[in-house]
Amino acid sequence: MMVLPMHTLTLEAPAAAQPPARPRLPRGAGLLLLLVPALTAVAALFVYPLCLSLLHAFRDEKAGGWSLANFSRAWTLYSSDILLTLGVVVLSTLLIALFAVMIAGYLTLGENRRAVAVLRWLYRWPMFIPVVVAGQMMRTFLAKNGLMNNALMASGLLEPLQAMSFLDWRGMVFTFVWKQLPFATLLLAGAMASLDRSMIEAGRNLGASRLRVLGGIVLPQVMPTLLVGLILSFVAILSVLSVPMMINAGSPTLITVDMAWRVASYADYGVANALGFISWLMCGAAAWVYLRQGLRDRSGT
Repeated sequence: MMVLPMHTLTLEAPAAAQPPARPRLPRGAGLLLLLVPALTAVAALFVYPLCLSLLHAFRDEKAGGWSLANFSRAWTLYSSDILLTLGVVVLSTLLIALFAVMIAGYLTLGENRRAVAVLRWLYRWPMFIPVVVAGQMMRTFLAKNGLMNNALMASGLLEPLQAMSFLDWRGMVFTFVWKQLPFATLLLAGAMASLDRSMIEAGRNLGASRLRVLGGIVLPQVMPTLLVGLILSFVAILSVLSVPMMINAGSPTLITVDMAWRVASYADYGVANALGFISWLMCGAAAWVYLRQGLRDRSGT
């Protein structure tokens, strides 16, 4: 009798059910989601109004087409104001650069500790004063019967008949420099303080004067920071409305006053947008100078 082999049957337990795999976001998608609110706000509050303003600057509502009529009208009416604006802003920026280098250089290379401490405490104060308050202060300080002339007359340095008002382009330059100088100086002084002191000490040990060390060693290394402060000051000065209205209410004045006047008095948004486009070109030129200098520094040429 033939016996057939018996095969042992093994029962395998059923595999546990695996949870469905969660879809994974691609790399960088999470960071992009975090940036969506900020980008949306920038696009809605800045980019869209800017593009709309630029389009309306080239739109002639009377003729119903695209033309340069708004720019022609803006130049005919406000050419002197445009040139004055450019001159005031450039002069103020240059003076800010000069005084910022002087103050930051003394804070870095000064040997009198008391003078350095007093200067470091004093130069920051204008940063905490609003622009409107600064404009009103300068009205009472630079007027013909203001504080400055009265102080000079009381000290015998000025005769009453020689007193004159500075409530013109000179007053605007004085106010802009006084208000923006602490900001540029703070940036520049911080950059100078972070430099390697061994290079400065080596220059001093070799007999170089403090002025030579400032111009030959310190300033070339902090030039990018200085340019950043000057570009930001340039843009800030160009956008101020209260100072020219309070100090120089007559004509010529800055184009910010002209833009407000065209909108408030004539509802002429075309000319106002054309003036805004001109101010945007000024800011763009300043930004182009900064970007070109940055690319030149990176390339080492």
